[in-house]
Amino acid sequence: MFPWLRLIRVGLTLVGTPRVELLATTRVILRVWPNDLDLNLHVNNGRYLALADVSRMHWFASTGVLAIARQNKVFPIVGDVIAKFRRDLKVFETFEIHTRLMGWDHKWGFLEHRFVRNQRVIGVVAIRGVFNGAQGPLDPGVLLSGLAHADPSPQLPEWVNSFQQGSELLSESLREEERAQGLRARNG
Repeated sequence: MFPWLRLIRVGLTLVGTPRVELLATTRVILRVWPNDLDLNLHVNNGRYLALADVSRMHWFASTGVLAIARQNKVFPIVGDVIAKFRRDLKVFETFEIHTRLMGWDHKWGFLEHRFVRNQRVIGVVAIRGVFNGAQGPLDPGVLLSGLAHADPSPQLPEWVNSFQQGSELLSESLREEERAQGLRARNG
């Protein structure tokens, strides 16, 4: 189940706070609850993705990206995810999620969510996402111009380029399977 109450609580922390720079790192402080756990009594790997969603919405709102997206009648869609789990998170432990925009190209934006406890990165979730609307994906440049951000994308780390390449190869492989089955080709 999606952590709606956490999303609402995190959203309320934004009331009256100033907007942050596009490339700033935002921080959300959370606690592990029993419903986050799996049979091993640590945070379930799927829960990391849901908690990253909460932090990403916080980042979208904090930077003003969400307001510009709504003006353009587009909404964020995660296309691909990669995750690295380094340490356990146990029940009732507090932790932070540090979210930042790593960069973008003509279609995709790349965000990183670092799960931090006691100043150690215990896990990372990175996403490749788009803003999609009735006319299809919106060029990130349109969103950035709405934020008066004219700088080019920061150089992406090599691991992000590999993630991008792997995602594209997997997408093409799936499209080939569909074509071989006579299914109508779709993006993705």
